[in-house]
Amino acid sequence: MKPPALSVLFVDDEVALLDMLKFMFERSMGIPVQTAKSAKEALEILGQKTFSVIVIDYDMPEMDGIELLKVLRRGGDTTPIIIFTGVGGEYIATQALNNGADFILKKGEEPQYLFRNLADLVKKLAAQRFVRRTSDSTLRLITDMINFSSEPCFALNEGGKVVAWNDSIEHLTGVPANTILGTGDGMYSVPFFGTRKKMLPNLIFETDEEIERQKYMIISRVHDGPIIAVIRGKKEDGNEWTLWMKAMPVFDDQGNFVASIGIVRDVSATFGDIPQNDSISGGAGRGADRTPPEPKKPGKGLFTKIFGKSPVPEHYRQGVILYVKGKKFKEAIEAFDKQLAIDNNLPYVWNDRGTCLRELGDYTNALKSISRAVELDPDNPEFIFNLGELLETMGVMNMNDKYIDSAIQSFKMIVHLVPDNASAWNHLGICYKEKGKTDESKQYFNRARDITLWKKDTPIVRKRDEFL
Repeated sequence: MKPPALSVLFVDDEVALLDMLKFMFERSMGIPVQTAKSAKEALEILGQKTFSVIVIDYDMPEMDGIELLKVLRRGGDTTPIIIFTGVGGEYIATQALNNGADFILKKGEEPQYLFRNLADLVKKLAAQRFVRRTSDSTLRLITDMINFSSEPCFALNEGGKVVAWNDSIEHLTGVPANTILGTGDGMYSVPFFGTRKKMLPNLIFETDEEIERQKYMIISRVHDGPIIAVIRGKKEDGNEWTLWMKAMPVFDDQGNFVASIGIVRDVSATFGDIPQNDSISGGAGRGADRTPPEPKKPGKGLFTKIFGKSPVPEHYRQGVILYVKGKKFKEAIEAFDKQLAIDNNLPYVWNDRGTCLRELGDYTNALKSISRAVELDPDNPEFIFNLGELLETMGVMNMNDKYIDSAIQSFKMIVHLVPDNASAWNHLGICYKEKGKTDESKQYFNRARDITLWKKDTPIVRKRDEFL
Protein backbone atom coordinates (compact mmCIF):
# COMPACT_ATOMS: atom_id res chain seq x y z
CA MET A 1 0.00 0.00 0.00
CA LYS A 2 1.37 3.39 -0.98
CA PRO A 3 1.98 5.75 1.98
CA PRO A 4 -0.12 8.94 2.04
CA ALA A 5 1.41 12.03 0.45
CA LEU A 6 3.02 14.55 2.75
CA SER A 7 1.22 17.83 3.48
CA VAL A 8 1.94 20.65 5.91
CA LEU A 9 -0.15 23.36 7.59
CA PHE A 10 1.79 26.47 8.65
CA VAL A 11 0.08 28.75 11.21
CA ASP A 12 1.68 32.16 11.68
CA ASP A 13 0.59 35.82 11.65
CA GLU A 14 3.71 36.81 9.65
CA VAL A 15 2.47 36.67 6.06
CA ALA A 16 5.97 37.12 4.57
CA LEU A 17 7.29 34.09 6.45
CA LEU A 18 4.30 31.98 5.40
CA ASP A 19 4.82 32.91 1.75
CA MET A 20 8.54 32.08 1.93
CA LEU A 21 8.02 28.67 3.57
CA LYS A 22 5.21 27.76 1.19
CA PHE A 23 7.38 28.64 -1.81
CA MET A 24 10.43 26.73 -0.53
CA PHE A 25 8.53 23.59 0.52
CA GLU A 26 6.47 23.32 -2.65
CA ARG A 27 9.30 24.19 -5.04
CA SER A 28 12.23 22.36 -3.39
CA MET A 29 10.44 19.35 -1.92
CA GLY A 30 7.18 19.10 -3.80
CA ILE A 31 5.27 19.09 -0.49
CA PRO A 32 1.84 20.79 -0.61
CA VAL A 33 1.55 23.56 1.95
CA GLN A 34 -1.52 25.36 3.28
CA THR A 35 -1.20 28.46 5.44
CA ALA A 36 -3.30 30.09 8.16
CA LYS A 37 -2.74 33.60 9.51
CA SER A 38 -4.41 32.93 12.88
CA ALA A 39 -5.41 30.13 15.23
CA LYS A 40 -9.06 30.71 14.33
CA GLU A 41 -8.35 30.27 10.62
CA ALA A 42 -6.28 27.15 11.38
CA LEU A 43 -9.16 25.55 13.30
CA GLU A 44 -11.52 26.23 10.39
CA ILE A 45 -9.10 24.54 7.97
CA LEU A 46 -8.49 21.58 10.30
CA GLY A 47 -12.24 21.06 10.56
CA GLN A 48 -12.25 20.19 6.86
CA LYS A 49 -8.97 18.34 6.19
CA THR A 50 -5.96 16.72 7.83
CA PHE A 51 -2.21 17.20 7.39
CA SER A 52 0.95 15.18 7.89
CA VAL A 53 2.49 17.87 10.13
CA ILE A 54 1.31 21.18 11.64
CA VAL A 55 3.79 24.01 12.31
CA ILE A 56 2.49 26.65 14.76
CA ASP A 57 4.02 29.98 15.77
CA TYR A 58 3.76 30.71 19.49
CA ASP A 59 3.41 34.50 19.43
CA MET A 60 0.06 35.19 17.74
CA PRO A 61 -2.76 37.59 18.67
CA GLU A 62 -6.08 36.43 20.15
CA MET A 63 -4.97 32.80 20.65
CA ASP A 64 -1.26 31.94 20.97
CA GLY A 65 0.38 28.76 19.75
CA ILE A 66 0.23 26.96 23.09
CA GLU A 67 -3.52 27.58 23.41
CA LEU A 68 -4.06 26.28 19.87
CA LEU A 69 -1.95 23.23 20.72
CA LYS A 70 -4.11 22.56 23.80
CA VAL A 71 -7.33 22.84 21.77
CA LEU A 72 -6.06 20.38 19.18
CA ARG A 73 -4.81 17.84 21.69
CA ARG A 74 -7.97 18.07 23.82
CA GLY A 75 -9.96 17.40 20.65
CA GLY A 76 -8.04 14.20 20.01
CA ASP A 77 -5.86 15.49 17.14
CA THR A 78 -2.66 13.38 17.07
CA THR A 79 -1.01 15.15 14.13
CA PRO A 80 2.71 15.84 14.82
CA ILE A 81 3.07 19.50 15.83
CA ILE A 82 6.15 21.73 15.73
CA ILE A 83 6.06 24.93 17.80
CA PHE A 84 8.07 28.02 16.87
CA THR A 85 9.51 29.76 19.97
CA GLY A 86 10.62 33.18 18.84
CA VAL A 87 9.80 34.57 22.32
CA GLY A 88 9.37 33.14 25.79
CA GLY A 89 12.47 30.96 25.95
CA GLU A 90 12.55 27.79 28.01
CA TYR A 91 9.19 28.37 29.71
CA ILE A 92 7.31 28.37 26.39
CA ALA A 93 9.32 25.38 25.18
CA THR A 94 8.48 23.44 28.35
CA GLN A 95 4.81 24.36 28.06
CA ALA A 96 4.84 23.16 24.48
CA LEU A 97 6.37 19.80 25.41
CA ASN A 98 4.03 19.32 28.36
CA ASN A 99 0.97 20.00 26.20
CA GLY A 100 1.82 17.53 23.46
CA ALA A 101 4.14 19.28 20.99
CA ASP A 102 6.48 16.93 19.17
CA PHE A 103 9.30 19.42 18.67
CA ILE A 104 10.29 22.99 19.42
CA LEU A 105 12.19 25.09 16.91
CA LYS A 106 13.67 28.52 17.51
CA LYS A 107 12.30 31.14 15.17
CA GLY A 108 14.48 33.90 13.78
CA GLU A 109 17.33 31.88 12.26
CA GLU A 110 18.59 32.45 8.73
CA PRO A 111 15.90 31.41 6.21
CA GLN A 112 18.05 28.66 4.68
CA TYR A 113 18.90 27.22 8.09
CA LEU A 114 15.28 27.42 9.23
CA PHE A 115 14.03 25.75 6.05
CA ARG A 116 16.60 22.94 6.29
CA ASN A 117 15.68 22.22 9.90
CA LEU A 118 11.97 22.34 9.17
CA ALA A 119 12.31 20.11 6.12
CA ASP A 120 14.21 17.46 8.11
CA LEU A 121 11.72 17.64 11.00
CA VAL A 122 8.66 17.43 8.77
CA LYS A 123 9.94 14.28 7.04
CA LYS A 124 11.02 12.72 10.33
CA LEU A 125 7.77 13.48 12.18
CA ALA A 126 5.58 12.44 9.27
CA ALA A 127 7.34 9.05 9.19
CA GLN A 128 6.79 8.66 12.95
CA ARG A 129 3.26 9.99 12.96
CA PHE A 130 1.77 7.15 14.98
CA VAL A 131 4.75 6.70 17.31
CA ARG A 132 4.13 8.36 20.68
CA ARG A 133 6.76 10.59 22.23
CA THR A 134 8.48 8.48 24.90
CA SER A 135 10.38 9.55 27.99
CA ASP A 136 13.69 8.92 26.20
CA SER A 137 12.75 11.04 23.19
CA THR A 138 11.42 13.79 25.48
CA LEU A 139 14.73 13.78 27.36
CA ARG A 140 16.60 14.20 24.07
CA LEU A 141 14.36 17.14 23.20
CA ILE A 142 15.07 18.72 26.58
CA THR A 143 18.82 18.29 26.13
CA ASP A 144 18.72 19.86 22.66
CA MET A 145 16.59 22.74 23.92
CA ILE A 146 18.93 23.52 26.84
CA ASN A 147 22.11 23.25 24.81
CA PHE A 148 20.60 25.67 22.28
CA SER A 149 19.50 28.19 24.93
CA SER A 150 21.44 31.38 25.71
CA GLU A 151 20.18 31.33 29.33
CA PRO A 152 22.27 29.51 31.98
CA CYS A 153 20.30 26.22 32.07
CA PHE A 154 20.64 22.67 33.31
CA ALA A 155 18.33 19.67 33.61
CA LEU A 156 17.97 16.85 36.13
CA ASN A 157 16.42 13.53 35.19
CA GLU A 158 13.90 11.59 37.27
CA GLY A 159 16.74 10.21 39.39
CA GLY A 160 18.19 13.65 40.12
CA LYS A 161 21.22 13.33 37.84
CA VAL A 162 22.44 16.08 35.51
CA VAL A 163 21.51 15.32 31.89
CA ALA A 164 22.12 18.80 30.40
CA TRP A 165 24.50 21.64 31.35
CA ASN A 166 24.82 24.32 28.67
CA ASP A 167 27.57 26.77 27.72
CA SER A 168 25.97 29.70 29.56
CA ILE A 169 25.88 27.86 32.88
CA GLU A 170 29.47 26.74 32.28
CA HIS A 171 30.39 30.41 31.99
CA LEU A 172 28.36 31.35 35.09
CA THR A 173 29.88 28.66 37.34
CA GLY A 174 33.23 27.98 35.70
CA VAL A 175 32.34 24.26 35.71
CA PRO A 176 32.60 22.46 32.32
CA ALA A 177 29.80 20.13 31.26
CA ASN A 178 32.06 17.08 30.94
CA THR A 179 32.80 17.18 34.68
CA ILE A 180 29.19 17.64 35.83
CA LEU A 181 27.06 15.55 33.44
CA GLY A 182 25.85 12.36 35.06
CA THR A 183 26.55 13.56 38.60
CA GLY A 184 23.85 13.38 41.25
CA ASP A 185 23.47 13.51 45.02
CA GLY A 186 23.52 17.33 44.97
CA MET A 187 27.07 17.64 43.57
CA TYR A 188 25.78 20.08 40.92
CA SER A 189 24.75 22.54 43.66
CA VAL A 190 28.31 23.04 44.98
CA PRO A 191 29.26 25.67 42.35
CA PHE A 192 26.32 27.78 43.53
CA PHE A 193 26.45 27.31 47.31
CA GLY A 194 29.92 25.99 48.14
CA THR A 195 28.24 22.91 49.61
CA ARG A 196 25.60 20.36 48.67
CA LYS A 197 22.13 21.86 48.85
CA LYS A 198 18.75 21.28 47.22
CA MET A 199 18.42 23.31 44.06
CA LEU A 200 15.03 24.67 43.01
CA PRO A 201 14.57 21.90 40.36
CA ASN A 202 14.79 19.40 43.26
CA LEU A 203 11.86 21.14 44.95
CA ILE A 204 9.30 21.56 42.16
CA PHE A 205 6.79 19.19 43.78
CA GLU A 206 7.33 20.49 47.33
CA THR A 207 5.12 22.98 49.19
CA ASP A 208 6.00 26.66 49.47
CA GLU A 209 6.66 26.12 53.17
CA GLU A 210 9.27 23.46 52.44
CA ILE A 211 10.94 25.65 49.82
CA GLU A 212 11.08 28.54 52.29
CA ARG A 213 12.56 26.16 54.86
CA GLN A 214 15.39 25.60 52.40
CA LYS A 215 16.09 29.37 52.62
CA TYR A 216 14.55 30.24 49.26
CA MET A 217 12.44 33.35 48.97
CA ILE A 218 9.37 32.33 46.95
CA ILE A 219 8.34 34.81 44.34
CA SER A 220 5.74 32.94 42.36
CA ARG A 221 4.40 29.52 41.53
CA VAL A 222 2.35 29.03 38.37
CA HIS A 223 0.00 26.05 38.13
CA ASP A 224 1.56 23.47 35.79
CA GLY A 225 4.32 26.00 35.15
CA PRO A 226 7.49 27.32 36.74
CA ILE A 227 8.49 28.20 40.28
CA ILE A 228 10.57 31.37 40.61
CA ALA A 229 12.66 32.06 43.70
CA VAL A 230 15.70 33.97 44.93
CA ILE A 231 18.37 32.71 47.31
CA ARG A 232 21.80 33.68 48.63
CA GLY A 233 24.69 31.46 47.53
CA LYS A 234 28.45 31.29 47.82
CA LYS A 235 30.90 31.37 44.92
CA GLU A 236 33.97 29.19 44.61
CA ASP A 237 36.14 32.12 45.82
CA GLY A 238 34.05 32.37 49.01
CA ASN A 239 32.20 35.56 48.07
CA GLU A 240 28.41 35.57 48.37
CA TRP A 241 26.05 36.21 45.50
CA THR A 242 22.30 36.44 44.97
CA LEU A 243 20.81 33.86 42.61
CA TRP A 244 17.52 34.07 40.73
CA MET A 245 16.20 30.61 39.84
CA LYS A 246 13.36 29.23 37.78
CA ALA A 247 12.43 25.54 37.81
CA MET A 248 9.98 23.69 35.55
CA PRO A 249 8.86 20.04 35.32
CA VAL A 250 8.63 18.26 31.96
CA PHE A 251 6.42 15.24 31.19
CA ASP A 252 6.16 12.80 28.29
CA ASP A 253 3.04 12.00 26.25
CA GLN A 254 1.84 9.57 28.91
CA GLY A 255 2.03 12.22 31.63
CA ASN A 256 5.11 10.65 33.22
CA PHE A 257 7.58 13.02 34.87
CA VAL A 258 10.78 13.02 32.81
CA ALA A 259 13.00 15.84 34.06
CA SER A 260 13.17 19.21 35.76
CA ILE A 261 14.74 22.21 34.06
CA GLY A 262 16.59 24.86 36.04
CA ILE A 263 17.54 28.38 34.95
CA VAL A 264 19.97 30.35 37.14
CA ARG A 265 20.97 33.99 36.93
CA ASP A 266 23.31 36.11 39.04
CA VAL A 267 21.20 39.07 40.22
CA SER A 268 23.52 40.34 42.95
CA ALA A 269 23.73 43.77 41.35
CA THR A 270 19.95 44.18 41.55
CA PHE A 271 19.16 42.69 44.94
CA GLY A 272 22.27 43.48 46.92
CA ASP A 273 22.21 42.32 50.53
CA ILE A 274 18.77 40.75 50.84
CA PRO A 275 17.83 39.41 54.28
CA GLN A 276 16.91 35.75 54.70
CA ASN A 277 14.14 35.11 57.16
CA ASP A 278 10.68 33.63 57.28
CA SER A 279 9.02 36.97 56.66
CA ILE A 280 10.17 37.13 53.06
CA SER A 281 7.81 35.63 50.53
CA GLY A 282 5.54 36.55 47.69
CA GLY A 283 3.45 38.49 50.18
CA ALA A 284 0.31 36.37 49.86
CA GLY A 285 -1.35 35.56 53.11
CA ARG A 286 1.19 37.49 55.15
CA GLY A 287 -1.10 40.23 56.36
CA ALA A 288 0.98 42.95 54.74
CA ASP A 289 -1.37 43.75 51.88
CA ARG A 290 -4.10 45.43 53.85
CA THR A 291 -5.57 48.62 52.47
CA PRO A 292 -5.12 51.46 54.98
CA PRO A 293 -8.31 52.44 56.80
CA GLU A 294 -10.35 55.39 55.61
CA PRO A 295 -8.88 58.66 56.88
CA LYS A 296 -10.50 60.53 59.73
CA LYS A 297 -11.04 64.24 59.47
CA PRO A 298 -8.10 65.92 61.19
CA GLY A 299 -8.95 68.00 64.20
CA LYS A 300 -7.66 71.53 64.71
CA GLY A 301 -5.65 71.45 67.92
CA LEU A 302 -3.78 74.24 69.72
CA PHE A 303 -0.58 73.50 67.74
CA THR A 304 -2.39 73.99 64.44
CA LYS A 305 -4.08 77.20 65.61
CA ILE A 306 -0.77 78.75 66.68
CA PHE A 307 1.60 77.58 63.92
CA GLY A 308 -0.83 76.91 61.07
CA LYS A 309 0.48 73.37 60.38
CA SER A 310 0.20 69.84 61.78
CA PRO A 311 2.57 68.58 64.48
CA VAL A 312 5.28 65.99 63.78
CA PRO A 313 3.44 62.87 62.47
CA GLU A 314 3.99 60.58 65.45
CA HIS A 315 2.83 57.31 63.87
CA TYR A 316 5.09 57.91 60.88
CA ARG A 317 8.06 58.52 63.16
CA GLN A 318 7.28 55.29 65.05
CA GLY A 319 7.05 53.38 61.78
CA VAL A 320 10.40 54.69 60.57
CA ILE A 321 12.11 53.66 63.81
CA LEU A 322 10.47 50.22 63.68
CA TYR A 323 11.66 49.36 60.20
CA VAL A 324 15.00 51.21 59.98
CA LYS A 325 16.35 50.34 63.42
CA GLY A 326 14.41 47.19 64.25
CA LYS A 327 13.70 45.68 60.81
CA LYS A 328 10.13 45.15 62.06
CA PHE A 329 8.41 45.69 58.74
CA LYS A 330 4.92 44.43 59.59
CA GLU A 331 4.76 46.56 62.73
CA ALA A 332 6.03 49.54 60.75
CA ILE A 333 3.26 49.09 58.17
CA GLU A 334 0.68 49.09 60.98
CA ALA A 335 2.11 52.41 62.24
CA PHE A 336 2.05 53.89 58.73
CA ASP A 337 -1.56 52.77 58.29
CA LYS A 338 -2.50 54.59 61.49
CA GLN A 339 -0.87 57.74 60.13
CA LEU A 340 -2.71 57.39 56.81
CA ALA A 341 -5.98 56.97 58.71
CA ILE A 342 -5.41 60.51 59.98
CA ASP A 343 -4.24 61.92 56.65
CA ASN A 344 -3.91 59.73 53.55
CA ASN A 345 -2.30 62.46 51.46
CA LEU A 346 1.18 62.17 53.01
CA PRO A 347 3.43 60.94 50.17
CA TYR A 348 6.43 60.07 52.37
CA VAL A 349 4.22 57.75 54.46
CA TRP A 350 3.02 55.95 51.34
CA ASN A 351 6.62 55.75 50.13
CA ASP A 352 8.05 54.18 53.29
CA ARG A 353 5.02 51.91 53.60
CA GLY A 354 5.86 50.65 50.09
CA THR A 355 9.49 50.16 51.10
CA CYS A 356 8.40 47.89 53.96
CA LEU A 357 6.11 45.90 51.67
CA ARG A 358 9.02 45.46 49.29
CA GLU A 359 11.17 44.13 52.14
CA LEU A 360 8.42 41.61 52.88
CA GLY A 361 8.45 40.49 49.25
CA ASP A 362 4.95 41.86 48.52
CA TYR A 363 5.97 43.63 45.32
CA THR A 364 2.47 44.11 43.92
CA ASN A 365 1.23 46.11 46.91
CA ALA A 366 4.60 47.84 47.27
CA LEU A 367 4.18 49.12 43.71
CA LYS A 368 0.71 50.46 44.53
CA SER A 369 1.96 52.22 47.64
CA ILE A 370 5.06 53.83 46.09
CA SER A 371 3.10 54.79 42.97
CA ARG A 372 0.67 56.63 45.25
CA ALA A 373 3.60 58.56 46.72
CA VAL A 374 4.79 59.54 43.24
CA GLU A 375 1.25 60.54 42.30
CA LEU A 376 1.07 62.88 45.30
CA ASP A 377 4.56 64.34 44.75
CA PRO A 378 5.61 63.64 41.13
CA ASP A 379 8.91 65.56 41.23
CA ASN A 380 10.31 64.03 44.41
CA PRO A 381 13.60 62.23 43.57
CA GLU A 382 13.33 59.86 46.56
CA PHE A 383 9.95 58.49 45.50
CA ILE A 384 10.90 58.21 41.82
CA PHE A 385 14.17 56.45 42.73
CA ASN A 386 12.35 53.95 44.97
CA LEU A 387 9.84 53.32 42.19
CA GLY A 388 12.68 52.67 39.74
CA GLU A 389 14.39 50.23 42.13
CA LEU A 390 11.14 48.31 42.66
CA LEU A 391 10.35 48.13 38.93
CA GLU A 392 13.89 46.95 38.21
CA THR A 393 13.55 44.21 40.83
CA MET A 394 10.19 43.08 39.44
CA GLY A 395 11.59 43.08 35.91
CA VAL A 396 14.56 40.91 36.85
CA MET A 397 12.43 38.57 38.97
CA ASN A 398 9.90 37.95 36.25
CA MET A 399 12.23 38.43 33.25
CA ASN A 400 9.79 41.09 32.06
CA ASP A 401 11.15 43.87 29.84
CA LYS A 402 8.08 46.04 30.46
CA TYR A 403 9.09 46.51 34.10
CA ILE A 404 12.72 47.07 33.10
CA ASP A 405 11.67 49.72 30.54
CA SER A 406 9.58 51.49 33.21
CA ALA A 407 12.54 51.36 35.60
CA ILE A 408 14.76 52.95 32.93
CA GLN A 409 12.28 55.82 32.54
CA SER A 410 12.25 56.33 36.32
CA PHE A 411 16.05 56.47 36.60
CA LYS A 412 16.27 58.80 33.60
CA MET A 413 13.96 61.17 35.47
CA ILE A 414 16.34 60.96 38.44
CA VAL A 415 19.44 61.84 36.42
CA HIS A 416 17.48 64.77 35.00
CA LEU A 417 16.54 65.96 38.50
CA VAL A 418 19.85 65.00 40.19
CA PRO A 419 22.48 64.77 37.42
CA ASP A 420 25.31 63.72 39.74
CA ASN A 421 23.54 60.84 41.48
CA ALA A 422 25.93 57.93 40.82
CA SER A 423 23.46 55.31 42.01
CA ALA A 424 20.85 56.25 39.38
CA TRP A 425 23.46 56.04 36.59
CA ASN A 426 24.57 52.66 37.93
CA HIS A 427 20.97 51.37 37.97
CA LEU A 428 20.57 52.47 34.36
CA GLY A 429 23.64 50.38 33.54
CA ILE A 430 22.11 47.37 35.27
CA CYS A 431 18.79 47.78 33.45
CA TYR A 432 20.39 48.01 30.02
CA LYS A 433 22.59 45.03 30.85
CA GLU A 434 19.46 43.02 31.73
CA LYS A 435 18.04 43.96 28.32
CA GLY A 436 21.18 42.62 26.66
CA LYS A 437 22.39 46.08 25.56
CA THR A 438 25.98 45.72 26.75
CA ASP A 439 27.46 48.75 24.97
CA GLU A 440 24.80 51.11 26.33
CA SER A 441 25.13 49.67 29.83
CA LYS A 442 28.89 50.36 29.81
CA GLN A 443 28.24 54.04 29.12
CA TYR A 444 26.03 54.33 32.19
CA PHE A 445 28.39 52.33 34.38
CA ASN A 446 31.26 54.57 33.28
CA ARG A 447 29.24 57.68 34.10
CA ALA A 448 28.56 56.35 37.63
CA ARG A 449 32.26 55.54 38.05
CA ASP A 450 33.38 58.98 36.88
CA ILE A 451 31.00 60.77 39.26
CA THR A 452 32.40 58.71 42.14
CA LEU A 453 36.02 59.33 41.11
CA TRP A 454 35.38 63.08 40.82
CA LYS A 455 33.75 62.96 44.28
CA LYS A 456 30.69 64.74 42.90
CA ASP A 457 28.13 62.14 43.95
CA THR A 458 24.89 63.77 45.10
CA PRO A 459 22.89 61.28 47.19
CA ILE A 460 19.10 61.19 47.30
CA VAL A 461 17.74 62.97 50.39
CA ARG A 462 15.51 60.63 52.43
CA LYS A 463 12.56 62.05 54.37
CA ARG A 464 12.85 59.35 57.04
CA ASP A 465 16.33 60.60 58.00
CA GLU A 466 14.69 63.65 59.58
CA PHE A 467 13.02 61.43 62.19
CA LEU A 468 15.90 59.12 63.11
